[in-house]
Amino acid sequence: MSPTLDRYETFLAWRYLFRRRRSRAVMLQTIAVGLMAAVALGLFLFVRWPSASFAPTALVVWGVAALLLFTTYLFLNFFSVFTTVSITGVLWGVAALTVVLSVTSGFQEEFQTRVLGLNAHAIVMKYGLQFDEYREVMKKVEKLPHVKAAAPFVFNEMMLAHGPSLSGVIVKGIVPGVSDRVLDLDLRLQGGVHTGVLGGAEPDGMPRILLGSELARKLKVKVGETVRMISPLGTLDPSLFSLDERTPKMREFRVAGTFYFGFDEYDRRLVVVSLPQAQAFLEGGDVVTGVELRIDDIYRSREVAAAVDAALDGSPYRVVDWRELNHNLFTALRLQKLALAILLTLIVLVAAFGIVATLTMLVIDKTQEIAILKSLGMRRAGVARVFQTAGLTIGGLGTVAGIGVGVAICKLVERYGYHLDPRVYLIDRLPVQVHPGELALTAAVTMAICFLATIYPSMRAASLPPVEGLRYE
Repeated sequence: MSPTLDRYETFLAWRYLFRRRRSRAVMLQTIAVGLMAAVALGLFLFVRWPSASFAPTALVVWGVAALLLFTTYLFLNFFSVFTTVSITGVLWGVAALTVVLSVTSGFQEEFQTRVLGLNAHAIVMKYGLQFDEYREVMKKVEKLPHVKAAAPFVFNEMMLAHGPSLSGVIVKGIVPGVSDRVLDLDLRLQGGVHTGVLGGAEPDGMPRILLGSELARKLKVKVGETVRMISPLGTLDPSLFSLDERTPKMREFRVAGTFYFGFDEYDRRLVVVSLPQAQAFLEGGDVVTGVELRIDDIYRSREVAAAVDAALDGSPYRVVDWRELNHNLFTALRLQKLALAILLTLIVLVAAFGIVATLTMLVIDKTQEIAILKSLGMRRAGVARVFQTAGLTIGGLGTVAGIGVGVAICKLVERYGYHLDPRVYLIDRLPVQVHPGELALTAAVTMAICFLATIYPSMRAASLPPVEGLRYE
């Protein structure tokens, strides 16, 4: 094998892929489509539309379509038609996979943020018995590493009424000034209100309450108005039931503010009162449902939960971290993400068949050149590397362009803020979160598939006898 020919393997691969003659018509079409994409992007970014529905949606669709066409025409200026089709196939597959992975990651992180905004990173509960020693438990757990704060809470289902409107709600009792260190509720309150208002009372002694914004809309109640909290039974302890204690209990609260999480389960059903008021309403004494914990690293929650459990000597206490508490939700999101990733990887596999077809046609077209190269001393491995380099070039260009287009689409959708029905999707907007690790994994999987697609054509070219190419010369 001549070492000189080894130096030209990459050159030969690029020469086989590039377009021999430039087309003026294709160049003009590329410029026109590029201008369309630029105009759509400019209108979307700088024009204030009176209606936030139709016009921005049309511009997003227009911009995405123009972006895909522009990349296709751009490649047509430099590469042959077969090569461009193969690159475009990989590009669309990678772009689709990038967008879907970013959206599913956005859903995961958005749900995690919303859930942890009003729920602690870990919870200490007690089996069956009254949890009245919660202060001692708080002192023990706050001394442990990674535990930043602890706060008691009460959690019960009630009914809330305003005028003729009635709704089932979940009542959470918190300690103003203490629970603030564990929860992010203050960040979600509207109108400059903070949870400290729950610590006081109205001049007439009426206690205060915070409502979810959707619940307030459903009950048609405004800040400053009163609502009635109703317990279906006078006491929640079955051992204390008697005929005269089964009468529903009612108490009035003044609405001190509303909160908005963008998470329908909270905005439509949750109400927050101070812990003493919740305990007084339930008439169960100085007992709580559990103790909430905030830790410095949410991804170490299981480790911290195990340490808290050991410090409390296990039963009758049970420590649950945020993953276990929301196990079904996050498991469903992970399985959905995996299923969509597998299905969209099939698009890349289909594009790989285009690479196989392109390289096979290239081998047939270059039979004479392959024979000449072998006659000059190029080894079988060198011929195979020529076509492997060509295939990996197609895959590499398609992957880079696909990731670029996918990220551009993600940023466009993120800026647009596509609205979702929270009653269906639980959140009010389409979340997008681009992770560099997922982009790298997408690129690695795509390049692996493209490499496998080059094996058959390169082996066929390597096994071609020189006499076959020179027979009719």
